[in-house]
Amino acid sequence: MTNPPVPAGHIRLKRAYEPAEPGDGVRILVDRLWPRGVSKARATLDEWMKDIAPSTGLRQWFGHDPARWAEFQRRYRAELRGQTDALDRIRALARDGMVTLVYSAHDEQHNDAVVLRNLLYDEA
Repeated sequence: MTNPPVPAGHIRLKRAYEPAEPGDGVRILVDRLWPRGVSKARATLDEWMKDIAPSTGLRQWFGHDPARWAEFQRRYRAELRGQTDALDRIRALARDGMVTLVYSAHDEQHNDAVVLRNLLYDEA
């Protein structure tokens, strides 16, 4: 039996350097490394899912180079196939309310949180 889809708009993305807001719902850091210069108190996170982040090798290979974006997405999605429990957890939270995937990358269009959000919607 398939799970019900995640309602549109229930997963948002936010940089770790932006202040938390009440409308963020459950805030999950999805980076393997802690954001530089952000204290745990300021981050206001509910959870840190390090293991759902791209592997160190993939992160270093990508280097936030937009020219590698398509291949990065393909490789990261392949890595995420082994993270079914974490993906199911995020989907369950998003079915109940807002989930904010927190990331530290400067590029708001080419980062792991974008890939993760799209996969969560695509494969619900």
